[in-house]
Amino acid sequence: MPNFCAAPNCTRKSTQSDLAFFRFPRDPERCRIWVENCRRADLEAKTADQLNKHYRLCAKHFDPAMVCKTSPYRTVLKDTAIPTIFDFKSHLKNPRARHRKAIKELTDEDIQRMKERSLASSAEKAAKKDEDSSSAADNEPQFSAEEKEYRDYLRSLFEILFMLAKQAIPLTTDRVSEEELKADNFQAVLDYCMNAGDEALRKRFEVTAVNSEYLTATQLNQLLDVCENTVREEMLMEVRESRFYSLVTGDVVEFADSKHLPVFLRFVNQQNVLREEFVDFLQFVDGDEAALVERLEAQLVDRWGLSMEDCRGQAHKATGTSSTKMKAVAVLIMEKYPLALHMPCCHTALNIHLANNLPYPNVQIVMENLRRITSLFKAPRAQDELEKAISAHFQKNPEKGIALKQMCSSGWTEQHSVFDVLLDALPSLLLCMDGIRDNADGQFPSCVTVDAYSIGESLADFEVVVTIVILKNVLTFTRAFGRNLQGETLDVFSAANSLTAVLYSLNEVNDNIDVYHEFWYSEAVSLAALMDIPVSVPRLFLRKQRAADLGEIQAETYFKEYVTVPVIRGIMQEVEEMFSDNNTKALKCLSLVPAVMGHMKFNTTEENYAEDYRSDLPNPDTLPAELHCWRIKWKHRGKEVRLPTTIHETLQLADVKFFPNVEAFLKVLSTMPALKVEDSTGDAAGERLQAYLSSMPAKHLNKSLAMLHINTHVKHDLDVMVDKYCRLYPEDDSEAEPEDVGDDVIVTKVV
Repeated sequence: MPNFCAAPNCTRKSTQSDLAFFRFPRDPERCRIWVENCRRADLEAKTADQLNKHYRLCAKHFDPAMVCKTSPYRTVLKDTAIPTIFDFKSHLKNPRARHRKAIKELTDEDIQRMKERSLASSAEKAAKKDEDSSSAADNEPQFSAEEKEYRDYLRSLFEILFMLAKQAIPLTTDRVSEEELKADNFQAVLDYCMNAGDEALRKRFEVTAVNSEYLTATQLNQLLDVCENTVREEMLMEVRESRFYSLVTGDVVEFADSKHLPVFLRFVNQQNVLREEFVDFLQFVDGDEAALVERLEAQLVDRWGLSMEDCRGQAHKATGTSSTKMKAVAVLIMEKYPLALHMPCCHTALNIHLANNLPYPNVQIVMENLRRITSLFKAPRAQDELEKAISAHFQKNPEKGIALKQMCSSGWTEQHSVFDVLLDALPSLLLCMDGIRDNADGQFPSCVTVDAYSIGESLADFEVVVTIVILKNVLTFTRAFGRNLQGETLDVFSAANSLTAVLYSLNEVNDNIDVYHEFWYSEAVSLAALMDIPVSVPRLFLRKQRAADLGEIQAETYFKEYVTVPVIRGIMQEVEEMFSDNNTKALKCLSLVPAVMGHMKFNTTEENYAEDYRSDLPNPDTLPAELHCWRIKWKHRGKEVRLPTTIHETLQLADVKFFPNVEAFLKVLSTMPALKVEDSTGDAAGERLQAYLSSMPAKHLNKSLAMLHINTHVKHDLDVMVDKYCRLYPEDDSEAEPEDVGDDVIVTKVV
């Protein structure tokens, strides 16, 4: 039924207008004011419940500032909204017209009562405001003049630290000699601020003796520790409010003479937006995986106040030898917490992830070369040298050369088709490495030419060539699957349903390994001949064979047993482990997204896969009925209503809150690491971390400044930091050791 506006002289109804219509409030006092402002005498005898149920006012009768459009589909009123815009005179132009909504004539008493109520309301608001101001003044702590100066001084120090972190400026610089002492960056900014008129700093240091310390290393570490913990706590508060999260770790980083594991948390905040934030570096010690799990658990639970029972996913972007260790860590975590599903990370192409996880030296050499190639082509003019080599190699086929240049333009070493491109570009890459190594024009620094020589020598090894060919051909079967897995929600759902076909193809290759290996080995031999690389068995293997007096082995047989068979079986095992039954069930629950439902003709059965997540839902017993209503809602939608295509878009719907189980379920699914971050930030935290590590010399890396630099978007209150610092490190005890200390930095006053 259409809604009619209850205001006098207003003929609008919902079927003839796109205006919003609002119910009368249930609150009796507010409802009475609405009725009085409407001047509908026939409504005065009705109760607030009756008015709320049967009467509406359209948006034209409210100040526009009182109307909020929360989404394209939802418009709401502010809690204090009162209708004030009415037409009480237009009916006078047509006195013979019948008026269904009779207007009440105001008496002098009515007018006086309305004025008194308006004055009383204004007086009440003014009294409340004065009361709040006096209460705030009473609650504000009183500081002496010395304490205020000290707090202003601390505030200035925190501002300087945040500025250095935001600009990725190291705390210290290199020192040439004691006679030619270079000022530290932190001290230089302190001096600049004092010269620019910072009274708090000037008063603090104007009486400091020449060449005495501005700040000791301990004091500076205390300041950094407070900054870091305060910013981290802001993020952790959001994670705790959201409850469910996934754990993501990056590749191992080395600084301060030790290895560290970057830790990210992925969660859906209170605005139903998926976030992935960098929270800390965890010290990484080679050795026992169980010990690493304990440290990780202690960090999450004891220090950050999270629950591992609420962890719904994990992904580890490890490379090299650390990949095997992180796989073992993931297994141990899943043994204790089965719902912490181990999945590939959405920020890494699946084929690269699979190859990184193969524990074979020849495969790891190929992956290390890819990382070194990526780094080398960041050097100026290196890309030009590659394009020149491609043109030289494809002189007789310029069209293919142009296509290859486009494929190698940017980021090709991180794409799903990386091994296809690497194989096509291998002869050109060798020419490019030779050209950079020769450095005839002297345009490359020695560090680049050394890297080019090392990469060229590695790529010219026949075992590396065979490994690249095998990886390219085996991972062809997972390429489309991986691309779908990192696509839109419907693509991910399709990938989950195509897993059986992928495993079938890999099994078929494994069952006919002799035939496939013969073709692949022939391809490798032809490519090696093109690059003048001799066919040979690795020298180390031959030496072991001779030492054991086992006789010679044919090259084709060797590469079948030690490259082709291990790679195909390793990939099969990785895919089966990475996409276990539980993982596949979770991905199939993406049919909750309306666009996926529509693709399946609304014939979906999410309740069959939701049993593991019953404890995550507010009302699990009503889930089947709620899912039925959810399907009916979208199946019988209006023609103009578009089906939301992603979890993020679905969670932003205004009426999703009327389906609490569906909303909770979608939030849990959204944290799965395999799903891409659907807002504009993408892999922002990981990208900022890599940018910081690339731009900062290793000896100047500082854990706290890195954390602050990556999270400059997180709000921070300097007064809160000042309060925390004063509480933890009283001025008379400022030399106390901090909880977390970074690199020792001493800031001195220079003549």
